[in-house]
Amino acid sequence: MADDIRFQPMEGEPVSDVLTQGHDAREKAMRLLKKRKLLLLGLGGVVAKFAIAGGAYWLFAASNTVSTDNAYVGASTAQINAQVSGQIQDVSVEDTDVVRVGALLAQIDPADARLAYERAAADYQRTLQRVRQYFAQEASAAAQVRAREADLARARADYNRRRELAATGAISAEELTATRSAFEAAQANLAAAQENLSAQRALTHGATVENHPEAASARAAMETAQLTLQRTTIRAPIDGVVVQKSAQIGQRVDPGQPLMSVTPLAQVYVDANFKEGQLRRVRIGQPVRLTSDLYGHHVVYHGRVTGLGGGTGAAFAVIPAQNATGNWIKVVQRVPVRISLDPRELAAHPLRVGLSMEAKIDVAERAASHGGGARSHAR
Repeated sequence: MADDIRFQPMEGEPVSDVLTQGHDAREKAMRLLKKRKLLLLGLGGVVAKFAIAGGAYWLFAASNTVSTDNAYVGASTAQINAQVSGQIQDVSVEDTDVVRVGALLAQIDPADARLAYERAAADYQRTLQRVRQYFAQEASAAAQVRAREADLARARADYNRRRELAATGAISAEELTATRSAFEAAQANLAAAQENLSAQRALTHGATVENHPEAASARAAMETAQLTLQRTTIRAPIDGVVVQKSAQIGQRVDPGQPLMSVTPLAQVYVDANFKEGQLRRVRIGQPVRLTSDLYGHHVVYHGRVTGLGGGTGAAFAVIPAQNATGNWIKVVQRVPVRISLDPRELAAHPLRVGLSMEAKIDVAERAASHGGGARSHAR
């Protein structure tokens, strides 16, 4: 390049100056060429470093993880329903209130239920008295049998004695007939007493006063009335936050009518919907790193895969896709993966149901086999 440079001396210009300018130009051109080569080598080195770093990241990190931002917080919400009929007397909570297990949520007017319980309790006591009479009558019937047995023994002895005397002619036939009639009457009285005893024993056989069928039935009725009375007081079954409250003071409710729900924020989980191609190496028990849009990427949750859904979302849709009709276009399906969270991290940074999450599963760890994609509950 420098060799192609030619300088022609101008009129009156010395030849030595022209030669000097040519030499300087060649030197400058050589320096530029050398600098360009160094820049190209540096750029190539940087590209090579990035390529090596990217390959190493893919080999040791990216290829061992699957991630998705199609993940949302869920919870097994407890729905609070009315279990008895009545008018709501008081509502102690509002939406967003935090409640503890056993906390009072609402009160249904207990007046009718209290009267029904008191009536059932009185019936139970009356039934116990009647059953005690059964046992007393059985004892009385047994005493009657013993008395009739004594009467029969005495009548038999009199009859046998009179019969021996009648053979010698010491007594009349009329007196013998009277003693025989008394003997037969004693036998009949004993049989009647024994039948009465059997009837009384049938009422008490194999039972005590407390576990007698009549007493048990009356006690069950009393306990049912007591349970109905207790159910007029509605309490929180779990710790959580009140949501979807519809109960109002003065409202008439029936059994099964929803009043509110309680969401256990300390027991929330994440359902991450991964593409079907991402599930090849996903196993139950593998570790998961999660972040939420609520706190940003500086708060990281650590979870575990606890189960894989039994089908895609499209398969369980209200109106499932009919792929066998019309023109067909393949759509990549997603399968929900259930992820449990660390309770201590949830306590430090609480989540809410429905929040968006980003989940990244470490598939390098073979924690468990697919097992059909569900936890085993076989015993």
